[in-house]
Amino acid sequence: MSSDPREPSNRRPEESVWDYPRPPALEPCALRVSIRFGGEIIADTRRSVRVLETSHPPVYYIPPDDVRMEFLERCAGASFCEWKGSARYWSIVVGDRIAEAAAWSYPTPTERFEPLADYLAFYPSRMEECRVDGEVVQAQEGDFYGGWITHEIRGPFKGGPGTAGW
Repeated sequence: MSSDPREPSNRRPEESVWDYPRPPALEPCALRVSIRFGGEIIADTRRSVRVLETSHPPVYYIPPDDVRMEFLERCAGASFCEWKGSARYWSIVVGDRIAEAAAWSYPTPTERFEPLADYLAFYPSRMEECRVDGEVVQAQEGDFYGGWITHEIRGPFKGGPGTAGW
């Protein structure tokens, strides 16, 4: 096993995002998921829910009890997902550092996605570091979908230039 902190602590089976379903699936995840911004741990959990959708890397939703909500501020803006419903957005504020609209949640998701109610998802590109099972994740290109790419996730991924029509 590598002592490099960027390497995952356990190998996970390879996954193709093209095997993920549409509409998306919810999958409870007991792997440790952590988020750091402004030198602070913003979230740390072993109780996340992965959302798996065709052509997208997983998005990890974290229960609010495992998020340091004192660093989150509601911000303007909303969006609508055909599957999950209306999302609200949150900025992360640590001292004088601000990541605008860096997280989102569904306060009243559709019935199928009710387990996500008030859970928070974070754009990894706007955080200092996001980890899954010790591995530093890469952000999904384009940043619209907020997917988390780890070593076992295979694309191609929707979100980058020229992929809007997929």
